[in-house]
Amino acid sequence: MKNGINKVTLVGHVGEAPRVSQLKENGIVASFSLATNEYFKDKEGNEKQATEWHRVVVWKKQAELIHRYVKKGDPLYVEGKIHTSSWENKEGNKRYSTEVHCDNFLFLSTRDSN
Repeated sequence: MKNGINKVTLVGHVGEAPRVSQLKENGIVASFSLATNEYFKDKEGNEKQATEWHRVVVWKKQAELIHRYVKKGDPLYVEGKIHTSSWENKEGNKRYSTEVHCDNFLFLSTRDSN
């Protein structure tokens, strides 16, 4: 097989108001955190919750929609690809960051007209 598959699907809640930056070529990029929850029972039968946080990045027209309509706490469906970048910090240690580069999203709630 020549190509693998890099696809992620998340359903969660937005953890912070999206941050928007202007791109050089008249576009914008939006980024935000998305929390996904998993519920399970421990050995004693008590229900537990585990939360994973994901950094999501969206570009151009979709970024405009995210900026305009998405708020902290909103439920969101996100599809995209995992992207990892690396750099060296001031101390010379290699650091890594993993993001979901969003290709598609769906609003999972409706907005009040107010």
